[in-house]
Amino acid sequence: MFKVIRLAAAGVLASTAAIAGSVAYVAPVVPEVIEEEGSMGGSGLWLIPLIAIALILLATSSDDPSNY
Repeated sequence: MFKVIRLAAAGVLASTAAIAGSVAYVAPVVPEVIEEEGSMGGSGLWLIPLIAIALILLATSSDDPSNY
């Protein structure tokens, strides 16, 4: 019975040391955020002129195969 209690106590002490983490304090580093001004960014606004050009090209192209 005492052997089981000793093993349990040793397991508890070993696990608390393993969970404790590092001794040294590491200060968190705040990343710098660089914002580009004047660009359309990643919002997908660059697709609108691309789609407009594609629609104009499709509307002005002829479907007559004899022109080739």
